[in-house]
Amino acid sequence: MRVIAWAAGGIAVLAVAAFAVARSAAEPSLGERVYDYAGGQHLEGEIAYRETPPVGGPHNPVWQNCGIYDQPIGDEHGVHTLEHGAVWITYRPGLPPAELELLKKLAARDYLLLSPYPGLPAEVVVSSWNRQLVLDGAADKRLPEFIRRFTMNPELAPEPGAPCTQGTGEPSSA
Repeated sequence: MRVIAWAAGGIAVLAVAAFAVARSAAEPSLGERVYDYAGGQHLEGEIAYRETPPVGGPHNPVWQNCGIYDQPIGDEHGVHTLEHGAVWITYRPGLPPAELELLKKLAARDYLLLSPYPGLPAEVVVSSWNRQLVLDGAADKRLPEFIRRFTMNPELAPEPGAPCTQGTGEPSSA
């Protein structure tokens, strides 16, 4: 009987811990904005998005290859890459070279996109599926934490681990 009670207690503790982890991923803790877009909506052509840059919703059937770009990429392709679990770091064109170099160092790993974004509402904006954080610059301490928490996040990305290569685009550097 004691073994059954201990086992039941252990299962209950694990269930509470799993709920806490899932809840912590779902709740904003870095000051990020939270959205609620469903995945899997593939559409051809240009799509109007509510957020700048977009964080989810309908997107092109072809994803953007992960990597570092020195030219803007298509929103529709970038959103598809977010669906696969990537994080997209965008910056205003004309960002000081030292800040751009810092972003390139942060983005030089799997499942990350880096690109300039004309009309960005801040110097740097980082996005994942249904999450977005507006930053004053590349040195903001929340940026690496956002990348850590939301890259390939199985609780948030509709298709974490789906390809981040063999899509469209040729990254300019690594």
